[in-house]
Amino acid sequence: MAATRVLNVYVLITGLVPQCAEGFTCPSRSIRSLAGPQRVGSSPKEHLCLFAAGIEEPESVVDTESREISSVTSRKAEDENPRKTGLALMLDDGTRKSHSVAQNSAFVSGFFKGIGTKSAFATLVTSLYFVYDAMEEVFDQTSNEYVQYLDSSELRRVPSLEQDMEYFYGSSWKDLIVPSRATKAYVQRVKDIADTEPYLLIAHQYTRYLGDLFGGQMMGGMATRSLGLESGKGTAFYTFNDIPSTEKFITNWYTKLNELALTEEQKEAIVEEANLVFDLNIGILEELEGSPIRAMVMLALNSLKSKFGLSAEK
Repeated sequence: MAATRVLNVYVLITGLVPQCAEGFTCPSRSIRSLAGPQRVGSSPKEHLCLFAAGIEEPESVVDTESREISSVTSRKAEDENPRKTGLALMLDDGTRKSHSVAQNSAFVSGFFKGIGTKSAFATLVTSLYFVYDAMEEVFDQTSNEYVQYLDSSELRRVPSLEQDMEYFYGSSWKDLIVPSRATKAYVQRVKDIADTEPYLLIAHQYTRYLGDLFGGQMMGGMATRSLGLESGKGTAFYTFNDIPSTEKFITNWYTKLNELALTEEQKEAIVEEANLVFDLNIGILEELEGSPIRAMVMLALNSLKSKFGLSAEK
């Protein structure tokens, strides 16, 4: 059970599955409060993982009274939460319940390989560039009113990814990068549904953009610590400068999602597509070279050094 909880924490951190990890108190859906004062690991392994991620102090103390207050506040927020109804609920439940332990393990392992070395991380961000370039191109071109309604300039990632590409490859980066096999499959899927069933693009908006918002800041921080990057360098993709409140933005996005006049059949198809997106992302992560264990150790080590004002390992 402890291993399952650790696994769920890291799936959450990566950003693609915006859900509460089993066994942890999550009084709010914002990424900051997901790591709130009640977020404490119950085993040494969980403590290491949470501390390495920068979301738990070395000596965590749980205040029972504050937990009870948070619980009351949480119940009130839950009653007003758009994630508890409509397509929002279908997507959250449908994606969470369908992911097997093997899928989650593959995702987590791939993520840590991605922050194991600077080269692996550059490869991961390169794949994301191609995926988002395809996504945002079809978002600009589509006439589907549902996709247009959920689209937002604040969410667009290509400009930020272009900054990251220049950081990793230099000013001639466009001449140097090529999509991997799994990335090509992902991009082709985006183009195919844009031509045939554009409403399915909602699944890509949900899985990628909301995942980025939920876990982006944390994942960017983990990459910076693990690789010893300069602050803000190579991780522009994970920064949303135009969204001051992640929680408010996501709540509003879910509210708009539930307003769409989709049929039940279309909603079910969107949930199925969201699960496919998860598998497409696993494909990209499995291509990465490197050791997930090395990344976990470096992340923990550099987090400790940061606490004591020492320089990080690279």
